[in-house]
Amino acid sequence: MKKKVYFKTFGCRTNLYDSQVMMSSLKEYEITQNEDEADSIVINSCTVTNGADSHVRSYISQVEKTSKAKVFLTGCGAHTKGEKLLEEKRVHGVFGQSEKEQIDLMLSQDKPFYNPGDLNHVDESVVDDFIGKSRAFIKIQEGCNFRCSYCIIPFVRGDARSMDEARILEQIARLALNGFGEFILTGTNVGSYGQDTKTSLAKLMKKIAQIRGVRRIRLGSVEPIQITDEFKEILDEPWLEKHLHIALQHTSPTMLKIMNRRNVYKRDKELFELLDSKGFAIGTDFITGHPGESEELWLEGMKNAKELPLTHMHSFTYSKRDGTASATMKPEVNGKIAKQRLHEIDKLIEQKNYEFRKSFVGNLEVLVESEKDGLYHGYDQHFNKIIIESDEDLNGNWLTVKNYEVREDCNYAQL
Repeated sequence: MKKKVYFKTFGCRTNLYDSQVMMSSLKEYEITQNEDEADSIVINSCTVTNGADSHVRSYISQVEKTSKAKVFLTGCGAHTKGEKLLEEKRVHGVFGQSEKEQIDLMLSQDKPFYNPGDLNHVDESVVDDFIGKSRAFIKIQEGCNFRCSYCIIPFVRGDARSMDEARILEQIARLALNGFGEFILTGTNVGSYGQDTKTSLAKLMKKIAQIRGVRRIRLGSVEPIQITDEFKEILDEPWLEKHLHIALQHTSPTMLKIMNRRNVYKRDKELFELLDSKGFAIGTDFITGHPGESEELWLEGMKNAKELPLTHMHSFTYSKRDGTASATMKPEVNGKIAKQRLHEIDKLIEQKNYEFRKSFVGNLEVLVESEKDGLYHGYDQHFNKIIIESDEDLNGNWLTVKNYEVREDCNYAQL
């Protein structure tokens, strides 16, 4: 009888993909969705902030109280906190992302170990299923060449490097044969794909779109400067989701310089207005309370954010990450003020999203992802959530929804 292993994933879509690689690579172990029956627990960790490290530590504490399973740590936290957790005997083994395809070997180690792996590693795995998912996450690159002042990720994921194109296409072809129709391209810095292999993200997406069964392609976060003239040529393609997540992090020019960002607000505004004219919903990231964010700069940021045609927001208060330039910057912003600013910008974008949904005229192309209490949950082409009431089993189905109600929190339909 095979021993059972449970995977606990923290953080971004790249980690979700890496967990799927580990699951697909297992041969000697059985995957369980119930951590209580696991013989081993693999924690795929995030270390983007000190708070992310705390979440991982809290989970380990919970496991220590309720389980006798061996605990293994991988992901970004393996490089920042793994050695200490091993010394404290809180985990049995620590391994880097490059070792995930050797998951059987990692889990079979009798003695405690620390194997941080290789930060120049490029995945060779081909994942042909995504356990418990309706959409498929496709990792197309790893690492980042940017050096934003608040970010530790380049130091734990390495410099930007692209996955092999043929392997990406093979993986998508297999997944499409297995019934997946929506593909989310992910990575540490997705827009840098192809810079090291003399190709581009736009070229890759065109090839993906030609694969039979591919209905919708969605991108993870891209940088404004990565929406090139070549990329703009595919904006009208029907297979490209009408939603782009373009990372700004702030809208005050002074704050962008403090954060060592490469984007410029004036050019960001021009780009967003172009996308808006083509019917795109637009999301972004925004950090409140970064050191140096005075009241004056915050008000400037809010004024500029009001001018942008934003519909989605991934906002978070600044959290110090040891080892980054921002960690030593002054003056610091009071945490209570940072949270107030977070709520303020969230409220602004929620209103903008509601107005966007109310003004849209047309059908919603929906992939139904889950069901709860007779209500089906999915996302449309603008990455807006819709709840559908139906007596039929809609899970995993693609639907064209013509009649629906626009509510403040989401869209709603009865079929």
